[in-house]
Amino acid sequence: KHCFMGITDTVEPAICKTKRNAFSHTILRGGSKGPNYSLSDISEMATLLNEKGLFPRIMVDCSHGNSNKDHTKQATAFKDVVSQKARGNSSIVGSMLESNINEGNQKLTSDPSELLHGVSITDACINWDENTELLHWAFDDLGEANKVTA
Repeated sequence: KHCFMGITDTVEPAICKTKRNAFSHTILRGGSKGPNYSLSDISEMATLLNEKGLFPRIMVDCSHGNSNKDHTKQATAFKDVVSQKARGNSSIVGSMLESNINEGNQKLTSDPSELLHGVSITDACINWDENTELLHWAFDDLGEANKVTA
C-alpha cells in the first residue's frame, strides 16, 4: 500500500491511496555501496520482502551501479545472475541489460551530423553482438539447468 499527494478529477489536492500490488517486483541496481547482485545480496532482499509479507520477486539491473557504470562489466553481472537462477534461485524473475547497436555512449551535440549511428546518448551500452551472445548463453545455461533426466 502507498499514500501520496495527488490531484482529484475536480483539480483539488488530495491524499491518494493505492492498493497492494501482488505482482510487483524489486529492482536491484547497485548503489553507493557498490553492486548488489550477489547471492548474499539477493538472499538478503528476499528475506526482507518475506518479512514484509511480500513475494520475493527480484529483477537485477546489470547496468548502473551493478556494473559500476562501466558497460564492459554488464556481462559479469548478467552471467552471475543467470547462473544463480539456473541453480534454482526462484527469487530472481529477470535481469536487464543496456544495449544498443554499437557500444559505449556519446555526448549530445548541437550538430546531429557529429553523432555516431547506434550509440547511446545517455548510459553506456553493450553492443548488439555482445547482447546476442549473452542471450544465447543464458538460453543455453538455463536450458541445461531445466533439463529433466529420465
